[in-house]
Amino acid sequence: MREERIDWPNGEKIALSVVVNVEEGSEMTVLRGDRGMEPVDELGIHIKGPLRNYGNESNYRYGIKAGAPRIVKLLRDHDVRASWTVAALSLENHPEIAAAIRELGHEPVSHGWRWVHQFKMDEDAERAFIAKAVESIERTTGTRPYGWLSRYFHTDNTRRLLIEAGFEYHMDDYSGDVPFWDRDTVPGRPIAIVPYQLDTNDMKMWTDPAYAPHNWLDYARRCFDQLYREGVEGNPKMMSLGLHLRIIGRPARIWALEEFLRHVRGHGDVWIATRREIAHHLARVDPT
Repeated sequence: MREERIDWPNGEKIALSVVVNVEEGSEMTVLRGDRGMEPVDELGIHIKGPLRNYGNESNYRYGIKAGAPRIVKLLRDHDVRASWTVAALSLENHPEIAAAIRELGHEPVSHGWRWVHQFKMDEDAERAFIAKAVESIERTTGTRPYGWLSRYFHTDNTRRLLIEAGFEYHMDDYSGDVPFWDRDTVPGRPIAIVPYQLDTNDMKMWTDPAYAPHNWLDYARRCFDQLYREGVEGNPKMMSLGLHLRIIGRPARIWALEEFLRHVRGHGDVWIATRREIAHHLARVDPT
């Protein structure tokens, strides 16, 4: 069986993509006109109806107030360039996060205008949703987004609409460890698919209280080590590490991210890259 692979710049053995998700300040709440509370709650409490979940809202604010500074410091200390998948409204509500992305010189990626489901939108509504996100993120960060990550689901129109809106790559794919082209959605206008990984995402520590930081760290290191080994053996791949301000930014969890970054920096031949850099590299080694 032929194994998927890609040659990275300068013969690097692995590409590491660190993704910081910013959803805080954009989650569902009746305060923003939603029909009910945000269902993604670390305590697992969700009541249907027009109720505010003040506790969960404050848990999200923790990501902005306390989690973000810890994550920014680690990324700066370890010289790690990240892709920030941002819900545009989050940056409008918390411009200090947009300022941090600008100052770090990192990449903003669109996670929608709001952190809401777009799969129920008709084509016109989804087109407007995408355009609103682009305008907002460019205004707050100074850079328009060229990549897109949906909240879990997207529509049959999404990828075509992204191409029409000038996006260069799409993240809503979990099918492998190597970027590839979608040449079929709009013939003559390919878009890069830069796969994401859910298994290394810190969300496991939010949804499963038994999943402790040392479990996440061990899993992430084992993923890195396996992919690095495959690169040494001649089959280079990429690894995604998904982070959330309100999750890994907690004082009892942030150490696990620091240990992982130290582990990575203990290896040579590692390309830590933004997802747009990875998409551009795909265009160089596999021109359309």
